[in-house]
Amino acid sequence: MKQRITVLGSTGSIGTSTLDVVARHPERFEVFALSAATQVDLMLAQCARFAPRFAVMASAEHGRELAEKIRQNGLQTQVIEALDAIEMIASHPEVDAVMAAIVGAAGLAPCLAAARAGKRLLLANKEALVVGGEVFLRAVHEGGATLLPIDSEHSAIFQSLPEDPATWQRRVDKIILTASGGPFRQRDPKTLREVTPEQACAHPNWVMGRKISVDSATMMNKALEVIEARYLFGLAPRQLDVVIHPQSIIHSMVQYRDTSVVAQLGTPDMRVPIAYGLAWPERVASGAAALDFHALSAMTFEAIDDHGHPERFPGLRLAWEALEAPAGTTAVLNAANEVAVAAFLERRIRFDQIHVLNLETLSSVAPSNPGSLGDLLALDAAARAAAQRIAVQLAA
Repeated sequence: MKQRITVLGSTGSIGTSTLDVVARHPERFEVFALSAATQVDLMLAQCARFAPRFAVMASAEHGRELAEKIRQNGLQTQVIEALDAIEMIASHPEVDAVMAAIVGAAGLAPCLAAARAGKRLLLANKEALVVGGEVFLRAVHEGGATLLPIDSEHSAIFQSLPEDPATWQRRVDKIILTASGGPFRQRDPKTLREVTPEQACAHPNWVMGRKISVDSATMMNKALEVIEARYLFGLAPRQLDVVIHPQSIIHSMVQYRDTSVVAQLGTPDMRVPIAYGLAWPERVASGAAALDFHALSAMTFEAIDDHGHPERFPGLRLAWEALEAPAGTTAVLNAANEVAVAAFLERRIRFDQIHVLNLETLSSVAPSNPGSLGDLLALDAAARAAAQRIAVQLAA
């Protein structure tokens, strides 16, 4: 039978790549439901092509606009406007797999709903683990869900680990996440205060949304990925390492106790980990170009502060500090960073003030050992409020 899929965040870069892979295998996959934020026309086109049963927009206004256009075009997709509509399409009994690609903490509730319903959960929303932590993992365990990482780094690690998770602790020495270094890898840190949103969003290797592009430029994306790896693979923070690999060919590595290293290589195309997650444990064509080792340029590696400028990526070390801090600290860090990046993109704070805002928010919000979704959302709201106040102060 075909695998019925809900795509959360279908109009973003991960969502559109997912639908591209799905379209290549109509005999294996069918789209059950789609959700998006504001891109009504793109959602309409996706409904016309994939004929999902349900579609959800983030706001009632965009939902009404989509519903009217669907009616005018004679499509059969039903637009749902209920407050819990996204959670409903993530946990619907007829759904087999959920691609979780909603950016930020907004994706936590539907991820929890899918986990509790025992779905195959393809996790492209790193915040579900960064914010949700043990609460999210408990929902996965209790619901019997299958959790498959879609971030290229975590998919690479998953592909490089032994099949039996019960052996990871005794066989694995450490995980090595690779990072491209972003657009400012060799830039003088003294000039980072002058960085514009346009420059920060110009990633050298990947085509991504604006928020994650800025996170890549600050290396906060790697900090969040370190946190995510801690929860996904159950290793201690000291067993997580990061190395800069500008070519983005090796997506991450696992070093075993005998010092052997197993790595996953591929072109920098998100359709590769998406196809792996959709078809796992099988493999299907992704549409990505194959590596040509005869034409491949040299692969290089650098330490994070290889150029003698540890201040270029100060946010990265916050990953290990947050993991060693009380439960909930990672949720505070995530909320602060979302506010900081939004303020930078709106030109209210400078690029170099993103780290300052994150640090000051961590200092001003005490986590409260969250044990439920309500606790997490309350902590997230408190952190955002504090971060907004700090953003105003920095802009003054």
